[in-house]
Amino acid sequence: MKQFLTIVFIAIGLTNALPINAQTVNNFTVQQAVTYALKNAVAVKNALIDVDIQRQTNKEITARALPNINGGLTIAHFPNVAVQTFPNFIAAGTYGVLANEGVKDGSGNTIAAPTDFGLIQAQFGTKYNANAGFDLNQLLFDGQVFVGLQARKATISFFNKQVALTEELINVNVQKVYYQLVVGRQQVTSIDANILRFEKLLADTREIFKQGFAEKLDVDKVSVQLSNLQTEKIKLQNQLDAGNAALKFLMNMPQKDKLILTDSITDDMIKDNVLDNSYSYTDRNDYQLQQIGKKLRAYDVRRYKLSSLPTLAAFGNYSKIAQRNTFNFFADQPWFTASTIGVRLAVPIFEGFAKKARVDRAKLELQKVNNGIAQLEASIDNDVAQSTINIASALATIDNQKRNMALAEQVYNTTKLKYEQGLGSNQEIYNAQTELKVSQNNYYAALYDGIIAKIDFLKATGKLIK
Repeated sequence: MKQFLTIVFIAIGLTNALPINAQTVNNFTVQQAVTYALKNAVAVKNALIDVDIQRQTNKEITARALPNINGGLTIAHFPNVAVQTFPNFIAAGTYGVLANEGVKDGSGNTIAAPTDFGLIQAQFGTKYNANAGFDLNQLLFDGQVFVGLQARKATISFFNKQVALTEELINVNVQKVYYQLVVGRQQVTSIDANILRFEKLLADTREIFKQGFAEKLDVDKVSVQLSNLQTEKIKLQNQLDAGNAALKFLMNMPQKDKLILTDSITDDMIKDNVLDNSYSYTDRNDYQLQQIGKKLRAYDVRRYKLSSLPTLAAFGNYSKIAQRNTFNFFADQPWFTASTIGVRLAVPIFEGFAKKARVDRAKLELQKVNNGIAQLEASIDNDVAQSTINIASALATIDNQKRNMALAEQVYNTTKLKYEQGLGSNQEIYNAQTELKVSQNNYYAALYDGIIAKIDFLKATGKLIK
């Protein structure tokens, strides 16, 4: 027993020692981030639910072509059985018999029937009626249902393609935010390198000041520049933290979890897979969606046209009927059988030109889809042309800014060396550092513009990969 209690207390202690809602650390490449977002994003989940909703709708359409069977039990009580008034056929029949037999009255005259026998009133029916049975209806032919059955696959394809469009949008947004953070992180690395340079410069300037070859003002200027760089790093890091939280929100990742971006951006990565600008409209998800929409509109036209055809259905009924003056339906008394089997043909003749209006409206809707497809083709052509120009310009800008950054760094190093040898001024150092920082910022801006241009190019040509 003592052993058991010891185990229990140890288990409780271990449980209390475990962190509640422990933080999950996610080291993600850009593709892993996209995969996570596609799995967890609410927009994708809702799009997939729309597919399931359409599947249920398709089952409803299918059900119209299957037998429909309904059963029922009706028990009715008539406290006052309805009284019906009808001609006095009983008296008429009696007088007819008397006349035919030549019966005479007390005066010896043949009895003659009166001209008006009058009316009689009587209750027909019983106080309790019961009817138990089932009805069966089977549609044999209905043009609209027939087209609906044909359109089921196309409707599922339509909603599946909407899922693909939603996934594509999330893919693009996640990649753009991801790479924005990656560029920012690389920019922080450059700022760190600049901070190290100025820390070294500050130490050197203080030493020169001690030796009497520099003014206190020179030391203060370097200190201000170093402080500005440190402040810039803090601001940039805050922006990166906010961007990281925004990316987690976009991916539907809990904010308490940690997201670490493991990818980096290089010139070669941006240049890869952007030389081939060949494309096909059918590679685009939005174009495929329009084509499916066109197919569905064509089904609408056909459906309304077939609504002018007759519909044919079979039906059947089987029931047991009982009539009582007392409520004793479960007693050993007879229930009478009634049954019906037949077919029903409904022929539409005239509906005030409503059918024609529906057909014409469906044709106009189809025409709108065709116009939309033509416009989309022009839009795709424009997207590809613009993205091709942008990626070419971005690649050229990256090369130029990379050369400028390397040159600015070389100038800074040379200027610093001259300053340390007493051949240059403190102002030259500031100017060289400013130019280096500007060239670095320009390079990273070009790098981000390049990766965005590439993403837009791949999306425009339909080559964006999940």
